[in-house]
Amino acid sequence: MKKLFALGMASVMALSLAACGGSASSAASGAADTSSAATAEATGKKWVVATDTVFKPFEYTDASGNFVGIDVDILAAIAEDQGFEYELKSLGWDAAIAACQSGQADAMIAGASITDERKASGWMFSDGYYDSNQTLTVPEDSDIAGFADLSGKNVAVKTGTQGASYAESLKDEYGFTITYFEDSPTMYQAVLGGQCVGCFEDTPIMKASIKDGALALKVLEDTASAPAPYGFAIFSEDSQELLDMFNKGLADIKANGKYDEILAKYLG
Repeated sequence: MKKLFALGMASVMALSLAACGGSASSAASGAADTSSAATAEATGKKWVVATDTVFKPFEYTDASGNFVGIDVDILAAIAEDQGFEYELKSLGWDAAIAACQSGQADAMIAGASITDERKASGWMFSDGYYDSNQTLTVPEDSDIAGFADLSGKNVAVKTGTQGASYAESLKDEYGFTITYFEDSPTMYQAVLGGQCVGCFEDTPIMKASIKDGALALKVLEDTASAPAPYGFAIFSEDSQELLDMFNKGLADIKANGKYDEILAKYLG
């Protein structure tokens, strides 16, 4: 899961936040640390965390309309461990970034890869909580076996993602063109429909999508990028307290086995 962004999107996306965020949100609170919980209750602080729930198995919506996934469960476990309250809002990738930049959300968890470029542009990341890479995916009956077979062809990527960055780093060397899409399902359909010969996506996301959606696609394992960790992100020092609690809680749930339970639940 997760992505680079354009700063110019911030003001536009922030205006749409109220409309897109109110109908799809859930709140969670933790009480494992009673002193922290008491502090949160006394101050009335409830942190707003933005996400993008079309990034299975890290964050998605189940058949009952509930937010589920690795990121969702990790955040819930950390909140319980640290005793803070939060509201999780599904806004989409670009709007989630814009919400954090405009101060309408305190943080973001959406399979966001930790990169130097993002740090330089204002992202402040937690410790990494999952290492992921990107791979090329093609139709099941495709004769494309690697990058060398992409010459003169068009591939699909999702705007602002590490998959897009990976494709951009390869296109001149291998002579292919790129078409950008706003979400993963539309990108997959472009490949299945023949508009693009393949797509670049985070490997665990792609594998989960193929399995759960019975998509006639295959991941080319020999095309993987170097792995990079996902991180919980803030965009203002006003949210430093939340970032510190996330890091402490992440260390705790790794130590007590809860983290491994969450990964096993979704990845087997």
